[in-house]
Amino acid sequence: MVIPPPARPPSVTKFLKPYVLKMHFTNKFVSAQVIHTPTATVASSASSQEKALRGSMESTRDVAAAAKIGKLLAERLLLKNIPAVAVHLKREQKYHGKVKAVVDSVKDAGVKLL
Repeated sequence: MVIPPPARPPSVTKFLKPYVLKMHFTNKFVSAQVIHTPTATVASSASSQEKALRGSMESTRDVAAAAKIGKLLAERLLLKNIPAVAVHLKREQKYHGKVKAVVDSVKDAGVKLL
């Protein structure tokens, strides 16, 4: 049985961005997910670990894989009627390389960035 997280009070939720894009990179894989902040649930996600994607990708960890993950995530967001997301970068992440590939491919696929 899964227990949902407690709802945040309304005074906090009015200052939060509703959907936040977070990315995680390992030495083998690239993953990205969009989190709905008021409920703290994952709205959509994409990863190079998915079996359907691994066969079609040459490498699961380079910039091309990151761009493909961003495009797939954007398509899934548009299917769920999520038109815009905010980007959350960790302190060590710079807008360069794989991060840039994911964000640019999400933007190019039609999802607005806040």
